Amino acid sequence: MSESMAINWTQIYKQYKGLWVALKQDEKTVITSGKEAKTVLDTAIQSGYEKPIMIKVPKKVQAYVGLYGL
Repeated sequence: MSESMAINWTQIYKQYKGLWVALKQDEKTVITSGKEAKTVLDTAIQSGYEKPIMIKVPKKVQAYVGLYGL
């Protein structure tokens, strides 16, 4: 995936709030999801995805602005 391309995870957020999600390398296709990271990872690996991208979908989206050196 190109660094300049933003990925829209809106649908992933709506469907998987608060869960761990394993994604394919395209960073948008869900392989599996669940409450525990290890279970999700193990299921993805058993499904043939050796190195899935693991994310924890937040329950609530919050804005964050980081400042350095203040």
